[in-house]
Amino acid sequence: MKLDRIIKEIKREELVQLTQELIRIPSVRRQDHGGEERVALFIGRLLEEMGLDMVVEEVEPGSPNVIGVLQGKEDGPCLMFECHTDVVTEGDESEWKYDPYEGRLVGNRIYGRGACDTKGNLAAAVKAVEAISRSGIPFKGKILLGILADEEGLMRGVKHFIRHGWADGVKAAIICEPVDNHLCITQKGAMRAELITTGKMSHGAMPLAGFNPIPPMVSILEKMKHLEEEEIERLGKDSFLGYPSITPTVLQAPVKGEPQLNVVPYQCRALLDIRTIPGQSHEALKKQLEDIVKEEERAIRESLQSGPFREIRESLEKGLSKGIPFQVLLNIFEDRPWTKTSREEPIVQAVSRAYRSVTGEDPVYDGVPGATDGTFLTAWAGIPIVTLGAGKWTIPHQKDEWVSVDDLCLTTKLYAASALEFLTKGKEIL
Repeated sequence: MKLDRIIKEIKREELVQLTQELIRIPSVRRQDHGGEERVALFIGRLLEEMGLDMVVEEVEPGSPNVIGVLQGKEDGPCLMFECHTDVVTEGDESEWKYDPYEGRLVGNRIYGRGACDTKGNLAAAVKAVEAISRSGIPFKGKILLGILADEEGLMRGVKHFIRHGWADGVKAAIICEPVDNHLCITQKGAMRAELITTGKMSHGAMPLAGFNPIPPMVSILEKMKHLEEEEIERLGKDSFLGYPSITPTVLQAPVKGEPQLNVVPYQCRALLDIRTIPGQSHEALKKQLEDIVKEEERAIRESLQSGPFREIRESLEKGLSKGIPFQVLLNIFEDRPWTKTSREEPIVQAVSRAYRSVTGEDPVYDGVPGATDGTFLTAWAGIPIVTLGAGKWTIPHQKDEWVSVDDLCLTTKLYAASALEFLTKGKEIL
C-alpha cells in the first residue's frame, strides 16, 4: 500500500531533531540579526541533500526565500507547501521555563520560540516531502516547498514570491500553520491602520492657547467602536471565524518626544488592528473609516468657530501657515483580504481524504482567526488554500511555546498523504 510505504519513511527521531535544529537558530526579524538568512541557508542545504531543485532568492538583506521542488515522473499539477522562517520576539527570556532557543525535548513536548509557529510544521513539511521522495512512489506533477521570509511582519516574502512568478504554476497550497490539525478552509482578513490627530502644543494650565489632539482621537475611536458594533449586527457570527473587529492596539501622545503631565501634546497616534470576515467589503469599510475621520474634522472646525475658542482664534492662528491647527491623518498601510475555500475544491477534497486515510476519522473543519501568507496566495494569485498544522491555537506568540511530538508526527503523515491524494487524484493511495 502506497500510504504505508510513505509513512514508514517518516522517522520520529529525525522529525524531532530537525525541529530542534530550526529552533536553535534564532530568527526574530531584527535589524542586523540575520536569523532568517541562517535558517534559510540551513534549509537550503538540506533540500539540496534531498535532491530537490532549490533556489534561494533575497527578499531583503538578511531575509531570503527558499524554494525547493520535488519533480514527479510525469507532467501534472503543482502542489505547494507554504512555511515561514521568521518567528516573533521571545520577549523577556527570564520569564521562560526553558531557554527559548534551546529546543528542549521534555516528554512529548518540544519547547522553544517557533516550536509551534511554525518551525515544527516547517520540519513536518520537509520530512513529508523527503518521505515521498524516499518511498520512490511515482506521482504526476511536482511538489513545491515555499519557505518564505517575514510572515510575522508585512509578509514581504510571499509578496516577493508572487511578484517574481513562482506562484504562476501553483494549482493549490497547504499553509503550514498551527491549527491543531484542523482542516481550515477560511481565514479572517486584516487591515492595519494608523490614525494621527494633529493639534497645537501648549501649557496644560492654558489649554486654549493650543489645541489638544487627544479628545478628537477619543471621539474617533468611539465612532469606530460603534462601526464595529454595526458590522457585528449586520454580519452576525461566522461559524468558523466568529465576529469582525476594529481594535485599537497602540495609543501614543505625544508621537515623538517625552510626555509630560503639564504639557498639551502636538500630536496623538493610534494603531488599529482591523479583522474582517467573509461578507465584508474592505473597500466599503475603508470608506466608512474615512467618513468617520471627515466627520470629526468637520465637527472640530465648527467647534472652533464658537465658544471660548472663537475668542482666541486669532492667537491660535498666529504663526501658522494654514488656518485652524487641527488635522486627522488616516493611513491604511496593510490590506489583507479574508479568504474562503469551497469544500468542493480538489485540495480540500484531497486533504479530507488524506485525513480519513491516516486517522480513520472525519476531519474537523475550521477557520484561521489571523491572516497567513495564504491570504496573498489566494488574493493576488488566485490559488485555493487549506491551512493545516500541529500546535494548539493559544500557544503561538506566548512564552514557553511548545509543540507536541505526537501532533507533529500526525501532521507529517497528513502532509505526505495529502500530497499523494492531490497528485494522484485519490487513485490507489491505499
